[in-house]
Amino acid sequence: MPELAIIEAPSVLGLRPGGVADLPAALLDAGLRDLPGAVPGGRVEAPAYDPGRDPETGILNGGGIARYSVALADVVGAAIARGHFPVVLGGDCTILLGNLLALRRRGRHGLLFVDGHTDFYQPAAEPTGEAASMDLALATGRGPRVLSDIEGRGPLVRDEDVVALGFRDSAESARAGMQPLPPALRTIDLGGVREAGAAMTARQAVDWLRAGPGSGYWVHLDVDVLDDAVMPAVDYRLPDGLTWAELGTLLRTAMSSGLAVGLDVTIFNPRLDPDGRIAVRLAECLRQGLSALPDRV
Repeated sequence: MPELAIIEAPSVLGLRPGGVADLPAALLDAGLRDLPGAVPGGRVEAPAYDPGRDPETGILNGGGIARYSVALADVVGAAIARGHFPVVLGGDCTILLGNLLALRRRGRHGLLFVDGHTDFYQPAAEPTGEAASMDLALATGRGPRVLSDIEGRGPLVRDEDVVALGFRDSAESARAGMQPLPPALRTIDLGGVREAGAAMTARQAVDWLRAGPGSGYWVHLDVDVLDDAVMPAVDYRLPDGLTWAELGTLLRTAMSSGLAVGLDVTIFNPRLDPDGRIAVRLAECLRQGLSALPDRV
């Protein structure tokens, strides 16, 4: 297994001040600090939070997120240049932009987007302007340029290089008027995972990403993809979701392919896990998934 650069990215600029900023400390204390091969990769602090919605873009903290993305990309890119596998602990889902920016600077890559939501809102449909509901749209070049064209490199990932799986928000997002997902972006919702099984779903996703012309893929994990019954420690809850076993299968398959180039973990709120038991279970699931990474020659 390659050395793992554990990078702390406790930004809540795309959400709101609250418990998800405590995610890195909670997971490190729950066991990630002691992962075999783990080395500290740095911590990227976010700019001050501005609660005012920008009247021009309709987004909270758009400029701050853009600056943060550049700073995070610098740290992630440095870890990759050292031959490390970055494990980025958020924070909210907008940290995805910095991670993908680090890859975009190096060429074309794919994205395995494992999330209970599709995060494809446009500002006009997002009730509070939270960019954490827009990160996949922004990453694929849709939305205000301050976030959809960071460093003039947008889109950070092409539609055809994305696989989104495990989501279960289709009815909710349709009611809210979210823009439709583009046809080139491959999707497997929760129902599809259940129909095919987690193992086959994961192999299909990896095969799709393997067939692309990119240089590997990033894995984005929003823990609200898990069943609400086992992962209530999130701010926006939805019924149903993946089991721990299903998520473990997805992660092991994604990591064992030899094509994964990094992982981020977002949205877990330790303040909703007062005894720390969920943090321990999540850390163990991540440990098992990362243990499948092949040794690098």
